[in-house]
Amino acid sequence: MIMTRRAALTGGAILAAPSLAKAQGFPTRPVRLIVPIAPGGANDIIARLIAERLAPILGQPVIVENRPGAGGNLGAQAVAQAEKDGHTLLFTSANVLTANKYLYGNQMPIEPMRDLAPVTRVAIGTILLVVNSQRPYRTFEELVAFARANPGRVTMGSSGTGTISHLFLEKLNRAAGIEITHVPYRGGALAIQDLASGTIDMMFDAIPALLPNIREGRFRPLVAGSAQRITYVPELANVPGMDEALPGKGFDALNWWSVVAPAGTPPAAVNVLHAGLVRVMSDGALGTRLREMSFLPTTDPTPEAFGAFWRSQDAVWRDLVVQSGATAQ
Repeated sequence: MIMTRRAALTGGAILAAPSLAKAQGFPTRPVRLIVPIAPGGANDIIARLIAERLAPILGQPVIVENRPGAGGNLGAQAVAQAEKDGHTLLFTSANVLTANKYLYGNQMPIEPMRDLAPVTRVAIGTILLVVNSQRPYRTFEELVAFARANPGRVTMGSSGTGTISHLFLEKLNRAAGIEITHVPYRGGALAIQDLASGTIDMMFDAIPALLPNIREGRFRPLVAGSAQRITYVPELANVPGMDEALPGKGFDALNWWSVVAPAGTPPAAVNVLHAGLVRVMSDGALGTRLREMSFLPTTDPTPEAFGAFWRSQDAVWRDLVVQSGATAQ
């Protein structure tokens, strides 16, 4: 979707700053921000908020383009193979950059750390377990008891095989000694529709897309995926964290969202993008909105610092895949 005049006139103090493009000669045309999932998911929501504010900083439209498929690999491959000039970027969560190569094995079309260049993280967050409010289990303990007594009967929808939801469901099954059946969808919006209608029982997924249904009473939150409670979201402040629900298991589902470019993109262009994203994420109004949606804004001091963090996370997600037993092959 090409940025509208309204998008170009949004951003408050951000717009008062001069365009980075005028000083650096980049970008010279619209920037594509590829989101490797279907519209409506957490990645899509944050990407559109950022694109709206990044456009006036760069002095060019920032066009969000959804490229779902293969657990995010199709979108990542499109960016890796794009022209190496900074005009095509990937906005994605951690699993595409880290877990997918262990999930997909020989079917993985790229090596993310080789074929993509770090720019910066923009947010961190967790996931939330919700059930259809018409289901009888009102607490996490009741859900576990039911699942334990009825192996395979409880169904969980996710936005696809190998997503953070899928990985942490498998870890939850092992940690709690239960068997919940995974039902992958082509995007989180479809799974949410089926959860609202009662076709499936639960979701263990990113929070922003779940909140409207929680607020309208269709979904009941039972536990946060993070070790601690999500106290910065008022509706979730009383929902237990994993340290309460599964004490001693060390269960802590953390996710991060970032922007990367094709490997080989000139450092000057990467630095312009990094500076623009840091400026976007420092906007107070955006920070407030993201926190309300359960995201904590964050940026890395340099692209190199993000690269070091990314490398350190590779082993974390590899171990999660191995421990979960999940595979996309």
